[in-house]
Amino acid sequence: MKESYTVKTGSPRPFGATVVPGGVNFAIFSRNASCMHLCIYDKADDGLASFEVSLCPVMHRTGDIWHIEILGLSAGALYAWRADGPFLPQEGYRFNRHKILIDPYAKAITGDFIWEVDAALGYVPGHADGDMSFCTEDDAALMPKCIVVDDEAFDWQGDRPLNLPLRHAVLYEAHVRGLSAHPSSGAKHPGTYQGVVEMIPYLRELGITSLELLPVHEFDYFENKRTNPETGERLKQYWGYSTLAFMAPKGSYAASGALGQQVTEFKTMVRELHKAGIEVILDVVFNHTGEGNEWGPTISFRGLDNPIWYMLEDNKRYYKNFSGCGNTLNCNHPVVRGFILDCLHYWVVDMHVDGFRFDLGSILGRDQRGHLLENPPVIEQIAEDPILRNTKIIAEAWDAGGAYQVGWFPGGRWAEWNDRYRDDLRRFWRGDDGMVGALSTRLTGSSDLYLRDGRKPFHSINYITSHDGFTLRDLVSYNEKHNEANGENNQDGHPANFGWNCGVEGPVADKNVEKLRLRQSKNFLASLLLSLGTPMLTAGDEIGRTQRGNNNAWCQDNELSWMDYALKDRNSELFRFARLLINLRKTHTTFRRPDFFTGKGRSYNSKPDISWYDEKGRVPEWGKLNHQLAARIDGTRADIAADRDDSDFFIMFNSGSTASSFILGPSAEGKEWYRLIDTGRDSPADFMESGQEADLVSQREYTVGPHCLVLLVLRPHRCSFCAED
Repeated sequence: MKESYTVKTGSPRPFGATVVPGGVNFAIFSRNASCMHLCIYDKADDGLASFEVSLCPVMHRTGDIWHIEILGLSAGALYAWRADGPFLPQEGYRFNRHKILIDPYAKAITGDFIWEVDAALGYVPGHADGDMSFCTEDDAALMPKCIVVDDEAFDWQGDRPLNLPLRHAVLYEAHVRGLSAHPSSGAKHPGTYQGVVEMIPYLRELGITSLELLPVHEFDYFENKRTNPETGERLKQYWGYSTLAFMAPKGSYAASGALGQQVTEFKTMVRELHKAGIEVILDVVFNHTGEGNEWGPTISFRGLDNPIWYMLEDNKRYYKNFSGCGNTLNCNHPVVRGFILDCLHYWVVDMHVDGFRFDLGSILGRDQRGHLLENPPVIEQIAEDPILRNTKIIAEAWDAGGAYQVGWFPGGRWAEWNDRYRDDLRRFWRGDDGMVGALSTRLTGSSDLYLRDGRKPFHSINYITSHDGFTLRDLVSYNEKHNEANGENNQDGHPANFGWNCGVEGPVADKNVEKLRLRQSKNFLASLLLSLGTPMLTAGDEIGRTQRGNNNAWCQDNELSWMDYALKDRNSELFRFARLLINLRKTHTTFRRPDFFTGKGRSYNSKPDISWYDEKGRVPEWGKLNHQLAARIDGTRADIAADRDDSDFFIMFNSGSTASSFILGPSAEGKEWYRLIDTGRDSPADFMESGQEADLVSQREYTVGPHCLVLLVLRPHRCSFCAED
């Protein structure tokens, strides 16, 4: 690289590093810096810049935007910023020109080495003044550099975001590394974006429509200092909820290299998933950054303009912590709000993603002092933004500061993770008394939460498990969490899991216990896929993946967290059941109705769209029911938009420990009930494939086994010499 370049004034638009004819334009925000310095590097681990230029405030500043154009640079160039300004922590300012800074708009970060973040501390560790001291140690050789990216160079081959309507989606939450890192995946490029592409045949066989990826934005993989007390292994930041560059796909997830190849490889993954008919949804973490609290490193935002980017306490030395991770982004400050929208636009327009799940989304609803707003500007702006109009936006509608907004998340069209669904379904199938009423509400789209503000059933993201908590296998195998391997004496992780171990904690050889666990797994999957709302599966639940009772595996980048595809053969009965359930949901619009049930017919003298029964065929006395419930679902014009009828279904639930004889709901002239699903039966009788539905001995009653779910479908009467045993 040359030692000098031609420097021009540059433009304050757009932010970041932009390839222009003959060079690269750089633009960055800092209101309170006295001077900004742009550093160009030859290699990722260089401590000395090959070219450094100080920006003149007169020529290279427009308002609060510092800008410069460097002729002779091109895509692939490495750069970082330094910021001069006051170091007055008690007033919120933590400028330190000895620390190189990541451009918030950087589209790639050198990601093939260990970040030595201790060198990025803006204060002197162990100094008597603590974080009020000033560190003059330069950290450039030990910290990552930004990479200039040319987004116009990729061939999308005509690809566009799929934007499948939410009510038709089946979400599948997974980790980029976890999908293919296990040797059983057979991937040539395990643990990478290319590895995800190699897993497409598996995803298509399962039938999911939308892949929701845990954070892929650049973070410090080695920020965790703890070790596994059982193995002595250094623990990692595996999940990635510690973002440091919100536009940069993680470099270490690229098989081809981390000097810009990660961008091309990410785009290739999206393009190939779209070709397979699978959407890409990203988990985004706009509630905090990986810079932590006042004791954290100065890597980007803190060194550029700390009081703008973060919520600070009245004593501005300290950070408000609504995230539980040390700091909170100042999301409703106009500058930060604009940054969030720019990030979302980039991932949709330039990276072609189909949606976002907003981690701790309630933080986006707080003002600059941390108070919850009635109409938060950034939440409303995301919902109404014209570029994002068809993009899925999903909120985790709570935060670590006590906000809980499930059913009340502002902004109109937002969908929400429905933890009420998760807990109520867990408690019902665990056998808790008095959960039948809650079950009926959750099965029908949680109208108690979403009907009141005009939203639809599909705005409820229904889930039994997620990355955070037990896997499905562990939910039916453990009563208590077992997080000892995390190095925190099992003090981490949520204590209320509502799991039931089916009589024995952990692994067992007892075949009866194993059969019950399999049945419970099927019950959960069937409930999820047959409910109104948008279902979300956690990767591996369909094959019985276990974390051995660890309900907080954020630091476990090993076989505890990865997909073990050998389980697909070992638990083939469960995989078949899950695959057929997804196909059933995609085939029948009855389970994807766009509107809530009313309990009434659509026209005079027509059947109610749903009718509820106790096991005796009577109208339920809701307060007296404990473990049994049945519903007859009318399929008439289930798809209103297409003005098309679907089948009628009769579903029976028994979470009790003994069998129960259910009186069947009314059929129709020339039609009979046929068995489609019975979780109490062994495969393949547990799920009869289309056209092979089983005849019933009686059209009046059906015995539902203990801890079982049964689904019947109404079909035209067919002659048969062989009713079931």
